[in-house]
Amino acid sequence: MNSAAPRSGGLFEGLYRVIMRRNSVYVTFIIAGAFVGERAVDYGVHKLWEYNNVGKRYEDISVLGQRPTEE
Repeated sequence: MNSAAPRSGGLFEGLYRVIMRRNSVYVTFIIAGAFVGERAVDYGVHKLWEYNNVGKRYEDISVLGQRPTEE
């Protein structure tokens, strides 16, 4: 076994080499990931809420906000 042979590494070693080696890149990755994750969760929860409340929302009820017609 040759100890001078290059190691291919694994997933975590690759992540370390690309993202975590420099603190500025790591912090930027964390902040960007938090922002993207927050947007994804917000979008998903909003769509789930709309799906579960179809017909119950203010926009779905046609008689709300209309004045009665006098004939």
